[in-house]
Amino acid sequence: MKKVKIINGPNINLTGLREPSVYGSETLRDINSEIAEKAAEMGFQCDFFQSNSEGELINEIHSVLLGGYDGCVINAGAYTHYSYAIRDAIAATGKPFVEVHMSNIHGREEFRHTSVIAPVCVGQIAGFGKNSYVLALRALEAIL
Repeated sequence: MKKVKIINGPNINLTGLREPSVYGSETLRDINSEIAEKAAEMGFQCDFFQSNSEGELINEIHSVLLGGYDGCVINAGAYTHYSYAIRDAIAATGKPFVEVHMSNIHGREEFRHTSVIAPVCVGQIAGFGKNSYVLALRALEAIL
C-alpha cells in the first residue's frame, strides 16, 4: 500500500465556516473523511495534517521524505503565492507533490495567479472544490 500525506495550510481549518460561497459548507474533517475513503479505494494510506504556521508546514513537508511517504497532496493556502521556504522544502524531498486549491485561483485576485511552489510540484489542480483533492490522488495514482 502506498503512503500519501495530505497537507493543508493556513485557514483551511475554517473550511465550512470561511467564505462558504468560495470553499463550500463542508468542514475539513468531512472533506478528509471523503478523501480517506477514496484513497483507500485507490490503495493509498492517507495521513492528514493542517497548520496555520509556516514552520510547522515545512516540518511536515520534510516528513514526506523522512517518514517514507510515496507522495503528497498539498494545499499551501496563501503560502502558495510567496513562501520560498515551502517551495524549497518540497524540492528537498524529491517526492511527487500535487498542488491543490479548492477555488480557481486563476479566476480570483491577481496576487493568487502566481504559485511559487508550482515549479517543484508535478502538477496543480484548482477550482474543483473538495474534489480537487481526489483529482490530485488520481494524479498520484497514475504517477506512482
